[in-house]
Amino acid sequence: MTPHEPEGPGRDRDPAGRPRNARPRDALGRPLPRDVPSSEAPSGGAPSGEARPGDAAAADRIPDDLLLPPAESLALAQRLLDSGRPFHAHEVLEASWKAAPEAERELWRGLAQVAVGLTHAQRGNPRGAVALLRRGGQAVGRYAADPPHGIDAAGIARACAQLAALIEADGTALVTAPAARVRLTTQ
Repeated sequence: MTPHEPEGPGRDRDPAGRPRNARPRDALGRPLPRDVPSSEAPSGGAPSGEARPGDAAAADRIPDDLLLPPAESLALAQRLLDSGRPFHAHEVLEASWKAAPEAERELWRGLAQVAVGLTHAQRGNPRGAVALLRRGGQAVGRYAADPPHGIDAAGIARACAQLAALIEADGTALVTAPAARVRLTTQ
């Protein structure tokens, strides 16, 4: 098999042929072996099952085709962040990024990067956390003059810079859930 050939007939792909990853994941978003039954997944849910978009506890697996209005995406992502699940928040924000109008795409991409930065912090990866928090915070900060959807662009940029500096100085061990809180909106 060459690197460009599909892995086999069982490869999970969407209707457009893009690869999907339906593997179960742990609470930090790390892939588990394909044969792990959902009852054994450490995330406490059914990672390969359908999530109900409004239910953070059921959102172990964010559907690949999730499409929510911006306010609902932000609310769901905030609930996921508040419950210590930034990887899952990233999936919600990434779906919004891909569906966003051109003028907002970099904002949503930045929000998704912030969630990935928080995921790296949870996983104990200070280098990845700092890089993604800075990159995402700066991208979101560019919208501070006129942020859409009630997004607290200036606050997010400030929080990301502070958290990145904390991680650089002290590593990820001191980053606790309250210290790593990021509020997405001003509401």
